[in-house]
Amino acid sequence: MSEPTLSRRHVPSAALIHRRVPEGTGIVHLGLGNFHRAHQAVYTALAMEREPGPWGILGVASRSRAVADAMNAQDLLYSVVEISPEGSRVSVPGSHTGTLVAEQGPESVVRAIADPATKIVTITVTEHGYTVSPETGSLDLDSDAVRRDLAEVRTPRTTIGQIARGLARRASTHAAPITILSCDNLLSNGRQTERLVREFVGTFAPPLRDDMLSWMTSSVTFPNSMVDRIVPSGADRYNEAALAHLGVRDTIAVPAEPFTMWVMEERFAAGRPVWEHGGALFTDDVEPYELMKVRLLNGTHSLIAYLGALDGRATIPESVAQPFVEDAARRILCDEYLPTVTVPESVDTVDYIRQLFSRWSNTALGHRTSQVGSDGSVKLAQRIPIPALEHLGRGTVPQYLSLTVAAYLCCIAPLPGFDPGPHARSMTDPARPRLAGMADNAASTTEFVRSVFVDGGLFPSTLASHTEFVSRIADFVDIIVRHGPAVAAAEASDPDLGTITSLQSRATI
Repeated sequence: MSEPTLSRRHVPSAALIHRRVPEGTGIVHLGLGNFHRAHQAVYTALAMEREPGPWGILGVASRSRAVADAMNAQDLLYSVVEISPEGSRVSVPGSHTGTLVAEQGPESVVRAIADPATKIVTITVTEHGYTVSPETGSLDLDSDAVRRDLAEVRTPRTTIGQIARGLARRASTHAAPITILSCDNLLSNGRQTERLVREFVGTFAPPLRDDMLSWMTSSVTFPNSMVDRIVPSGADRYNEAALAHLGVRDTIAVPAEPFTMWVMEERFAAGRPVWEHGGALFTDDVEPYELMKVRLLNGTHSLIAYLGALDGRATIPESVAQPFVEDAARRILCDEYLPTVTVPESVDTVDYIRQLFSRWSNTALGHRTSQVGSDGSVKLAQRIPIPALEHLGRGTVPQYLSLTVAAYLCCIAPLPGFDPGPHARSMTDPARPRLAGMADNAASTTEFVRSVFVDGGLFPSTLASHTEFVSRIADFVDIIVRHGPAVAAAEASDPDLGTITSLQSRATI
């Protein structure tokens, strides 16, 4: 007899977080991916286990029906498999009350956001999902998707369009307060989301525009938040782990590391679950936690992924096990990112860094370099410019920030004749076609890198005026192409190459 399918009837009670069906749907979540299911959904289940309430989650997938259909077939349940070298632990969060697929029912998403029962809209659509112009940091009004959403009142497709149209319907019907909570790796993610929504609403004709903006000021909050948990892509082996632990079949088990963190501002317009009982931290100032995470963790993670992929390494643990990758990671973290961050008083910096390397070395988790390295055109825009400008303003060329950009370009837009390897080729990036065209048409490496900063749409064009930074990136691209990433990392570690003055002197020899 085959094992039963995961359901509230068959799942072992000890593994099910929040055993009762949620009392109602108070949260609409945009982005029904692995991260949400292993992070916010778990916190919400733990909160409702401690204090029941109408905080069930309507999970909205962007395009694919696969996860939504599988959840519907499993009583809206799935397993979270926490993996470490010491073993695994399986739990089943029971926090969802329904699913939608935005692409197939965009009006349903608007209706859900406008529903008076909805108190919070949460978001995990990655940095790419906010349709931001990399040059201006504002809503990309030249984007075809944004233009379509501005023209189509009932069927928005972008995340910002869905939120703005949902709020507009809410304001024109019952006008109940609501909170929009971004859980993506954007600096000041709440403020950014609010600004983008206001820019969208600002295109409306008066008096709707003015009425909407006034109502948003009084009734809609956008707290900043910081989320942290490594969640790789799913695979059949995690379904097998769920079966071994639970004795029931799960087709969509989510792998995750044991570590998890969530920090938020206490700014909720219509109440919230008691997330602190799941371990969430509430504070008046999230920014130090955001900068710590986006730069120390995410920025360093990117360098590990690009160097590892170029070195033929499939996973982050395999990459950081290479001495040259570990050394580069420690140097960019301690020497180039850490000086640009004010670490919160509650965080022990030495212990935090030790914990990061332990997490990256989790061989049981097997986080793939191709996954971490994907969408770098959006991720690096959050991680590179401000730290780079700080160092350049002090007269220092940041060697490892330069190396990060160079390794990214070698992975995504290799120069003609250079093969970055299968793991780099597996990285997805919306800028790949554009950057590849620049690489193919450039007369020199320096011209290629300069064109990336001037016309690539990745970084603020102000960085292009720092010719020593552009030249250093071009140096590293050439070294990677000719000699490999290990030699490039060794070159970055040379202290004689640390200042603009020494670089200029070296160039004249």
